[in-house]
Amino acid sequence: MTVDWVGYGYGTLVASGGVIGYVKAGSVPSLAAGLLFGGFAGFGAYQVSNDPKNVWVSLAASGALTGIMGKRFYGSRKFMPAGLMAVASALMVGKLSLALLQKPVQS
Repeated sequence: MTVDWVGYGYGTLVASGGVIGYVKAGSVPSLAAGLLFGGFAGFGAYQVSNDPKNVWVSLAASGALTGIMGKRFYGSRKFMPAGLMAVASALMVGKLSLALLQKPVQS
């Protein structure tokens, strides 16, 4: 079993971003969204760790965040935090898409 360290790191980044948004700005929606999406990303990483082809929860979470944070970045033109999350989420979508396209290992 291979552990999806990138997925766990991404989930931690998302959740910590929500916590930081709450601490710095008192934003309860940031806290809720960060913990929700970070939880989904962590659960998705757990699923990918058990079955490398089971990327759907991770893909849905990172895909949704790519769209949401990409739109926020486009509107604000501020890299922090929307641009950073949009880029990290897009990279995660790419990683998961590549995992789907790889041929299964023959043993």
